[in-house]
Amino acid sequence: MWRAFFLAAGIYCCILGAECLAIDRAILVTKAEDHNVEAEHREILPPAWAPWSLISAGAVVVLYSFTIPRRAKD
Repeated sequence: MWRAFFLAAGIYCCILGAECLAIDRAILVTKAEDHNVEAEHREILPPAWAPWSLISAGAVVVLYSFTIPRRAKD
């Protein structure tokens, strides 16, 4: 179970880093329930260090997940 958890966490970090590398900013828009109220915008700017740090940390975690021993089969 731990092996699968670390593998999934490492892959997630790699994908998130690749997304930060591909975009300059992300704009999140909340849906307004009333037509009279304007929708709220939230802008996320990934820092310059984020893409490569997330990709490299994710790769290290993926490699670590392969070194975790499998459960002993009886």
